[in-house]
Amino acid sequence: QVQLVESGGGLVRTGGSLRLSCAASGRTFSNYVMGWFRQAPGKEREFVAAISWSADNTYLDSVKGRFTISRDNAKNTVFLQMNVLKPEDTAVYYCAAGVVYSDYRKQYEYDYWGQGTQVTVSS
Repeated sequence: QVQLVESGGGLVRTGGSLRLSCAASGRTFSNYVMGWFRQAPGKEREFVAAISWSADNTYLDSVKGRFTISRDNAKNTVFLQMNVLKPEDTAVYYCAAGVVYSDYRKQYEYDYWGQGTQVTVSS
């Protein structure tokens, strides 16, 4: 089992920044691909970013150049630095962990999920 706890969400104005953290406990953190997903009100949960054990990463097109995912395997933590935030980034952000076999963007590839942290961007 892997337990994931997100933090760092909050209210920010358009153009502002936030840094989300996800602390993992349980099995060996470095074995897992770590992902961030988000769910806006009335919408389905969508992929945002993912990072492999070797720090290869991939992003949703709309966040490329604004968001950066990173991980600290020594501290069992993954981060999502979010810059130039827009109102359309408003959502609950979820951290996920999984042994991803084919597609980092697919939710079914992830076995463990956090409870989520709210990010609200005001216009």
